[in-house]
This record gives sequence, structure tokens and C-alpha cells, in this order.
Amino acid sequence: MTKHSNVYKPFNYRLAILIIASLFAIIFSIPSFFQDKDAYPFFDKKPKITLGLDLQGGLSLLLDVDIKAAITSRYTTILTDIRFHAQREKILITQLKSDTQKVSFTLLDSNKAQGLNRIIEEIQGIEVEQNANRYVLTLTQDEKRLIEKSALEQAISTIRNRLDKFGLAEPSVSRQGINQISVEMPGVKTREEQERLIQLISKSAKLEFMAVDESLARRIANGEHITDEEAARYDSVLLPFAEDITGRAKLPLKSIPILDGSELSDARTATDENGQPAVSFELNSKGAQIFGDFTAENIKNRLAIVLDKKVFSAPTIQQRIGGGKGIINGNFTMQSAYDLAITLRSGALLAPVKVIEQRSVGPSLGADSIQAAFIALVTGFILVVGFMTLYYSMAGVFASLALVINLLLIISVMALFGATLTLPGMAGIVLTVGMAVDANIIINERIREALREGHSIIKSLKVGYANASRAIFDANITSLIASLLLYIYGTGSIKGFAITTSIGILASIITAIIGTHGIYLWLERSIDNSKRLYFWFGIKDSDIKSIHLKLKK
Repeated sequence: MTKHSNVYKPFNYRLAILIIASLFAIIFSIPSFFQDKDAYPFFDKKPKITLGLDLQGGLSLLLDVDIKAAITSRYTTILTDIRFHAQREKILITQLKSDTQKVSFTLLDSNKAQGLNRIIEEIQGIEVEQNANRYVLTLTQDEKRLIEKSALEQAISTIRNRLDKFGLAEPSVSRQGINQISVEMPGVKTREEQERLIQLISKSAKLEFMAVDESLARRIANGEHITDEEAARYDSVLLPFAEDITGRAKLPLKSIPILDGSELSDARTATDENGQPAVSFELNSKGAQIFGDFTAENIKNRLAIVLDKKVFSAPTIQQRIGGGKGIINGNFTMQSAYDLAITLRSGALLAPVKVIEQRSVGPSLGADSIQAAFIALVTGFILVVGFMTLYYSMAGVFASLALVINLLLIISVMALFGATLTLPGMAGIVLTVGMAVDANIIINERIREALREGHSIIKSLKVGYANASRAIFDANITSLIASLLLYIYGTGSIKGFAITTSIGILASIITAIIGTHGIYLWLERSIDNSKRLYFWFGIKDSDIKSIHLKLKK
């Protein structure tokens, strides 16, 4: 049995890992080399790397956020909550108003003061000033700062959600300065698509359900002219219809909304009773209760559906509407209905935004960038492969093979996760090439050192990989930590650089440390011949003679 024991070699799991990684890299990286879906329709739906704004062109926007408007919106929400809870508790209040600085109202029955105070105590971040039965509520300074901060963060989150639901691949939405947002949308090239996305981003999508002031509406219907100032005296506002029809008067609505879009749980495209495009909506449990109570108490009156201060419809309530479901009619196309559903689902902007800078990056500039980066990558790769092959012979060829697999692994992993490749990302790939080669150089030099010390080739391979692995792991772990920190705290192009370097570091561990070692173990018998040291490791004749003498001793 001992005679044939060396026939049975342990399973070469290192080579198996390299083969699996190679197949994975080749299969999932191929689609990324065929970006043109018209020229290569077969690869259209396959996962591939998304090219960033600087590589394929697109639209870049700088948005200004009116964070002060979020304060006004907060006061309106407080007003609506107080009215809802007061009605539920049968507490009569009047002169209920809100503006940019306060909410005020008067309690009619002093015996209900205790119940009203319980409602007010549940509201966070306010100061209460009470004079007899007159209440004035103001936000604290800390609450105002918190609202302004959260308004910007909410705007970033909402815009990102809208673009994601629109189906735009890897948009970049980041804070710029104190109250500005930078938005980059790769691949958006046509003017129609740009205008559509700008509208999608900048639309506040503030949905409100407001009662029609029927008394003022009758006076307007009788030909009487009602001004905004006169409507305000009746705690009402005059709002235009979304569908602009010449000669149609504005609709008078009670200024305090019944409820708003914060109670919305879902919105989808639908068709109305005439088969025209519309948007169906669904309210959460609280919204459904408010909606049901109001419709039950206001049969034969009208309820207006208002979006961004424009009336889309004002149907007459025929019966109590339970379940919190409804439909928004308008002069919609299927595309505009779809976009509106997206904006409603993603939530209203607490603070309105406006575009202050618009920049369109042409695809020709992106093509030039790709060409320049590609030349740099290919040139660097050829020089590295040439050096490694000349200096290390077959060991250099193995290192170059590992390098190719490393690059394909980066591309395939980025493609599977739908990551965006930018110019800094390509710089990260070039840097990864150098880092991967550095790992192979350390391994080869440790093997050479072991050979010069008189160890056998098999022993030198084992010692070389053992000694080199510790240094490579330490260097790669520290680099990986730095890349992860760049990704966590960086924005835009910095993230692209961090992604490619992080994937490249992990890939180099698989290819350089595990993969090439597996190749050597597979070729163990062929390599175990001290007369062919130059062929395998590029060791010079003068060194070979010295090694032979040490081996004989």
C-alpha cells in the first residue's frame, strides 16, 4: 500500500475554486462588453454594468430645496390633526388657522379644556400659549431645525425613490451644500425623456382632500365675483382646475384639508368609468377612517381632490365611502397617469424643489472618456503582463492569467449587482491591476527565496505561499477597510472608485493566493524538476548552480 500511496492526491480545492471563479467571471462579464442593445439584442436583458454619466452621457441637475416651506407644511399637519381629534372627542373649536409661524384656534366650551389639553400634549416639539380659551401653538427652535434638516433628507430619499420606481438605472442623488441636491441620471439623452424626468423630480405631489365651500360656489355660479381676500374671510381658498378651460372660475375650497397624502398607502394607474387613464389610490387605516367619517357627514356636498394646489376632480358625495379607496380623474395620458402614480407612491416633498442648474452630457464625451480609459487600462495591462512573463517566465504567465480572471470577476460582480461604472471606477480597476500584480510578485519572490535557501521546489511553493499570504492578507484587509470607508462616507464618483477597488481586492485574494497555488499543485509533478527552474520561475543559471549545490548537501 505504501508503494502506491503517493498516487492518491488530496482534492485540489484551490484549482476547483479558480475554475468556478473563471467560469463565473467569463459568463457574467460577457454581456457588459455588448452595451448597444440595438446591435446586440441577445444581451439586452442580461445583467450588465451600467455606465455612469461621464461614460455614456445623460442629465445632471442641481436642485434648490425650499426648506422653509417644510415649516409651513408642519403647521398645516398640526392643524389637521387637532381638528380631527377634536371632532372625534366632540370638542368644539373655532377660528382654526395656520400660517408660516403658528397655529391658532379658540375653544368654545371651557368644560372641554382638559380633553383639548390631552390632544395638544400628544404633539411633539411645540410651545403652547393660552389666553383664556384662545390657543396659539408655535414650533420650538430645536423642532424647526430638525424639520429643516429632515426636509432635505426626505427630499433626497423621495427623489431617489421616484427615479428608482421610474426604472432609471443607478441614478446618483446626493446633498450639495446646505440646501441643494445634485442629481445625475446616466443614459437620459432625448429631450422628451429629460423633460419628463425633470417634471417627475420637481413635482411636489402634495395630495389634499378638501371640502368645497358650497355657499361661495353658489355665489360664483350666480355670476358673483369672489376675490381671494373675500374667500379668506370665510376660511376658504380659490384654487384653479388642473385642466385649464377658458372662462371657468376657480373653485372655492375650505382652507383646512380633510386629510393629505401622508395618509396614502398606495397609488396605481387605472381607468375611470369612461375607460380613460386615471390614478387609483388607497388610504391607510387612519386616512380611511377620516375619509369615511367625512363622506358620511357630507352627503350631497362635494369633495375636491387637489394635487399641488390644482383641483383634479370635485365629485358630489352620494353615500359614505368606506375602505379608503378612490380614483383621481384628469386629462391624463397613460404615461402621465403612470408618472403621477409614481410620485404619489414615493411620497410628497415636504419642501418644494426647483431646478437651478441643468447640464446635459453628450454621449460623444462619454465615448471619448471610455476610449481614453480603455487605452490606459490595456496599455498598463500589456506592460504588466510583458514584465511578469519576461521576469518570472511561467510563474509570470500564471500571474497574468490570474490578472485576467481578476478583471473579469470585477466586471461580472458589478454587472450582477447592477453597479454603475464611472471614470473614477475605471481608475479603481487600473489601480486594482497594480495591486493584484503586487500580490503575485510577493508570492513569486518568496518562492525564489525558499529555492535559494536550498528547499525543494514543492517545499518552496508551500513556504512561499505561507509567508506571502500573511503579508498580502494584511495589506488587502487594510486597503479593503479604506475602500469601505470611502463607500460609506463618500458620494458620487468616490463611491464608484470604492466599489471597484473593494471588489478587486476580494477578487485578487481568490486569484492570486488561492488560484495560482491551485495551478502549481495541479502541475506538481512537472514542476518538481530542479533543472527547469528558469522555465518555471525565471531563475538565472548562476543561481541554479548554487541551488543545486545546496540540494546535494
